[in-house]
Amino acid sequence: MQSDTLAAGRAFLEREGRLVERRLAATLFDGAPAAGVIDALRGYRNPDGGFGHGLEPDKRCPDSLPIDVESVFEIMLVAGAVDEAMVLYACDWLAEVAAPDGAVPLAFPVIEAHPRAEHWSEWTYTPGLNPTAGLVGRLYRMEVSHPWLDLATEWCWNRLEKGFDEDAHSLREVLLFLAHVPDRARAEAACSSVPAWLAQARWYRADPDDPSYGVTPLDLAPEPGGPWSHVFDDATIEGHLDGLQRDQQPDGGWAITWDPPGTASTLEWRGMLTLWALRVLRAYGRLEAGG
Repeated sequence: MQSDTLAAGRAFLEREGRLVERRLAATLFDGAPAAGVIDALRGYRNPDGGFGHGLEPDKRCPDSLPIDVESVFEIMLVAGAVDEAMVLYACDWLAEVAAPDGAVPLAFPVIEAHPRAEHWSEWTYTPGLNPTAGLVGRLYRMEVSHPWLDLATEWCWNRLEKGFDEDAHSLREVLLFLAHVPDRARAEAACSSVPAWLAQARWYRADPDDPSYGVTPLDLAPEPGGPWSHVFDDATIEGHLDGLQRDQQPDGGWAITWDPPGTASTLEWRGMLTLWALRVLRAYGRLEAGG
């Protein structure tokens, strides 16, 4: 029997979610073929090999953007299905738009011609660890090789060895990089700094009772036994899991704590967050019957 939490969340996704989240939920919870998820992602692909069309819903720009490419990589990994040809074409596009050292920004000024959240502004045009490190980490997890990956990897190492003083979003990207980059000796040396980086990272939300926006331990350790689970004690994880369950809304979905550019993008984000919440709760055994 499905838990009440899962049933209500799935009903919200069926009623309000995008096709890509509905197909991903069907793969994760019903055993549907992951090819359906790949098919849904094709609708966000552009002729240049990149992805756009508001796959990350804070901007409605149809043009290819690195953040949307990163979203595609993450969805493929969650679905357990990697279309290598699509990934390699996207890497070709990343190589074309990257800075000479290999780093890429989240977005480009082209977003200004389209609706976008207020916080998507000039800072997103600067190449950085967010999203470069996250793209690199996901590509290594996919076991995909590409010349841009080599260049971007070295850029990430050079940047990290100068120290880390960025926010929790960038740290989440760095943790993906460190978890999957092949040079394990170099990664282990950097890993010793992670607790200190976390302690000073802006937008890190350690308190499970804090209702404000932020990156939580569950964003960094979304399943038990993951590469960063050891950073958090059991009480911290359990507190955030309790809070996550409490935050499910009467309509079955989860609410967001920022302002997207419109009603449609708000619902899209809620669908994404709802699916993420159900995945995390299931991973930690919180979706027992009646739960």
